[in-house]
Amino acid sequence: MCIFFISKNTYSQDLHYSQFYNSPQNINPALTGVFNGDHRYMVSMRDQWRFVPVPWFTMSGAYDRKLYVLKGDQHFLGVGGSLNHDRQGDSKLNLTSLNVNGAYHRILNANHIVSAGLTLGLASRGFNTALLTWDKQWDGEAFNSALPTGESFSNLERVNFLETGLGINYRYQKDKRTYADIGASALHLLKPNSAFYNNDVANLPRRMTLSVTGQVQVTGFLDVQLHALHQIQGPYNETIFGGLGKIYLSEKKGKEIQLHAGLGYRTAQSFIPTIAVQYNNIYAGLSYDVDTNNFNDIVNSNKGGPEIHIRYIIANVRPMREAKVCPIY
Repeated sequence: MCIFFISKNTYSQDLHYSQFYNSPQNINPALTGVFNGDHRYMVSMRDQWRFVPVPWFTMSGAYDRKLYVLKGDQHFLGVGGSLNHDRQGDSKLNLTSLNVNGAYHRILNANHIVSAGLTLGLASRGFNTALLTWDKQWDGEAFNSALPTGESFSNLERVNFLETGLGINYRYQKDKRTYADIGASALHLLKPNSAFYNNDVANLPRRMTLSVTGQVQVTGFLDVQLHALHQIQGPYNETIFGGLGKIYLSEKKGKEIQLHAGLGYRTAQSFIPTIAVQYNNIYAGLSYDVDTNNFNDIVNSNKGGPEIHIRYIIANVRPMREAKVCPIY
């Protein structure tokens, strides 16, 4: 209680995914439109801490695409949007955000692309007081929900604020199967006030990210992906790194099948085994955080949280260029 009343600043962490490379718009807006294809649809889900029991549930949906509306072949645009919903605790404390992302991509040559991106959006944070119980509802012998709570929640249940962010990215692309992305971003750029009380100030600290994802073709049927992410937000920081082996079971056109398997590690002492399957342009990945920190020793459990990502990419058929098929005399 003393800590609660003397604290002037309140900190919280953003939603995060162990498979961060499968949620690129939540990491860096400059990654909008950076993929092999023209349209990309993604759905993500994470469920953790259900055994405490204070479950923390996260779900995201995203879409992005390329736009070739600029003159010349040396640049293009990426535009997209993402919807995130995060919910935890007995009061269903939740955060919902709708963001629009845009990026400019400059093609330096056949193998090098530099990008800059921008995020603009709206976020809403709230909780349900009807799901909470209070000490004044104890009548001395039993809990009585009909008793007044003694609490006043006027203007406390919902707050809305603006989301902003900037990012840069460099991509090296040797071919379809060998590439690397190195990027950095700053999210909550304007540090919006997320306090529930009108007269209070609880500015969200900026989230700074540095991400690296690379893939190398080893043989005709095997690729290796390595990835790492470091995030800093106020007093919190975390690092995730890992790798995947991608086995090409079939490369027949229309029947392309890949099997992915690997392991990651979060510096909060979490191991992240991951498997995924890709059939043509449809991808599904599953990981499970296995927490080994002291918190799990207290609750006598090594359980973590499952995470699922589904992706679908559409590649447009390029129109044929007009050409003269016979000489004109």
